[in-house]
Amino acid sequence: MIHPNLVNPKSIVVVGGSDNPNSPGGKIVENLLQQKYKGNIYIVNPKKDNVYSLPTYKNISELPADVEMAIIAIAAKYVEKIVQILTEQKGTKAFIIISAGFSDAGEKGKELEKRIVQQIEKFGGSLLGPNNIGLINQNFAGVFTTPVPALHPHGVDLISGSGATSVFIIEAAMKLGLQFNSIWSVGNSAQIGIEEVLAYMDETHGKNSPKIKLLYIESILKPQKLLKHAQSLRKKGCQIIAIKAGSSQAGSRAASSHTGALTSSDIAVNALFEKAGIVRVYGRQEMIYAASILKYGLPKGTQMAIVTHAGGPGVMLTDVLEKNGLNVPELSGKKAEALKAKLYAGSSTANPIDFLATGTAEHLDHILKAIENDFDEIDATAVIFGSPGLFKVFDVYDVLAKHIQKSKKPIYPILPSVINVADEINYFHQKKLPSLPDEVVFGQTLANIMYQNSQMLKKADKKPFLSKQVTKTSLPKGYLPPELVHQLLDKFDFPLVPEKVFVNEKKALHFAQLHFPVVLKVVGPLHKSELGGVRLNITTESDFIKNYRELWQIPGRKAIMVQAQKKGIELFAGVKKEKNFGHLIAFGMGGIYIETIKDFKTLLAPVTENEIEQKIKQLKMYPVLKGSRGQKGVNLKKFNQLITKLSNLVQTYPEIEELDFNPIIANDDQLFIVDARIKII
Repeated sequence: MIHPNLVNPKSIVVVGGSDNPNSPGGKIVENLLQQKYKGNIYIVNPKKDNVYSLPTYKNISELPADVEMAIIAIAAKYVEKIVQILTEQKGTKAFIIISAGFSDAGEKGKELEKRIVQQIEKFGGSLLGPNNIGLINQNFAGVFTTPVPALHPHGVDLISGSGATSVFIIEAAMKLGLQFNSIWSVGNSAQIGIEEVLAYMDETHGKNSPKIKLLYIESILKPQKLLKHAQSLRKKGCQIIAIKAGSSQAGSRAASSHTGALTSSDIAVNALFEKAGIVRVYGRQEMIYAASILKYGLPKGTQMAIVTHAGGPGVMLTDVLEKNGLNVPELSGKKAEALKAKLYAGSSTANPIDFLATGTAEHLDHILKAIENDFDEIDATAVIFGSPGLFKVFDVYDVLAKHIQKSKKPIYPILPSVINVADEINYFHQKKLPSLPDEVVFGQTLANIMYQNSQMLKKADKKPFLSKQVTKTSLPKGYLPPELVHQLLDKFDFPLVPEKVFVNEKKALHFAQLHFPVVLKVVGPLHKSELGGVRLNITTESDFIKNYRELWQIPGRKAIMVQAQKKGIELFAGVKKEKNFGHLIAFGMGGIYIETIKDFKTLLAPVTENEIEQKIKQLKMYPVLKGSRGQKGVNLKKFNQLITKLSNLVQTYPEIEELDFNPIIANDDQLFIVDARIKII
């Protein structure tokens, strides 16, 4: 979908270009020139004879043939004609449309945008935009905004659905010394969206390609495509960090099932990101910190050393790390004492290692050598170093940079003196090293990345196991009646508790006598418990008749279900179909507390047995389910198999909108689905 001319054009025409740097067309030309674009630049402007000494054309038709790319910055109503001439007469294959006024402006604009895409695709071309800021890469800076960062081949790639957000991320990153390789603004994503750019990066990824991708996403239009290429990039050694905006709107659709009430679009995003190996963050600062941390690498374990010449920041960082599952172990013994002897009197090597406000570059060198060579228990180091402004600290940052580049353990530079040592920090950034000014934000972000990485389903690339192939039949829309639910679940060998639906009291009593104790449930109303429509522990004929007749009087009753009563721990499993994403499978602790305790996990179908096993172990009640303190747990293998069958079911019947198995009664030997509801779109 992405034509090579969009990435590396040998000629560019700026339609609407000018010599006014305060206009979009003028700023595009200025950026192209300042960033030393090596190809030919043409300007189309009916009011100008000359723009920055470049060839200027009054009419698009006057352009020479074979213009490889067009950057268009004129009113939307003129764009279609321009695109038509460029595609048909000039062989143009790549377009960046800066202009707004298309699908962002209503139905008419949407139709105009659609026609433009069709025209470009008719000639095998690519379109970035409309309504974007443009594209910056190693070949050209085709944007109308500033700043334009200095690029580096090993910088990060940024793909954004918002042009303004791109600018703010760039500014925040430049301030901390984080470098970029490319910046893509997709705007309306008329043809090329975030998914297509990520696919391009995946398909063109080589040994020396950037390893960190930043995504700002407002709409996930193609979740499966995002999943495919994110997983592929992860296998190639890449890390992907994403902001998915709009989470507060999640879950606005009313749901009639327990699973529907528990899950939401935002939970689906989390499930997708986890399966894809994408680290989710919620703001620009967190994104830049995460990218900077990943540039330095993640620790192999959780044991952290803190090196500081200021007590307070060391204490605060210790607090945030310890609260978030990382450890700051005490360092003691002969090696700690040997290190202490090399520092000023009053220094501490206990961890945090405090070498005082008067500590020198030589002291820092001793400390970092010791951590690397003498303290095997340490997995990574955070160095907090600023200055009260009494003297320059260039030598300290030289030592820090040297160790960062050579150490086998990650070293994170936390440089908080952004005014007193601004020159030194800028000097540090010139070494292609980003810095992190706030120790608490650093600690929170590091812990968040490590937690999410631990949750990611690293073996989820195994093919989902299809437990049984079945012949598909048609299903009626709406909630299926109990007999159809049974027929469908029987096809997949789901473990159903013995039950039957009756409208005849004598036949119901005969069935109950074969299975005492039994449960009676009214058939018809959706939420039976709230209406008193469920009766438990029925063990005698007289008790059965009394409860059967009372249930028969409930408004909306269609029949009565008689069900064998089983004992065990109550679980649940369910499905909700999320728009664009597919089926979200949820499972966990069930029964009447399902929506209050909310001990459940979610996965995006299809799922593997390995994915399910990992998620079951993450449940808060997992120790109980496994069995503890002499109490038997549940047969987790059979629970895993049930969820696998559920994944198979929704693959075979994608028209299932909502499904609930609640409760599932489980013990150490067996489990049974006690109540099942299925809704068809």
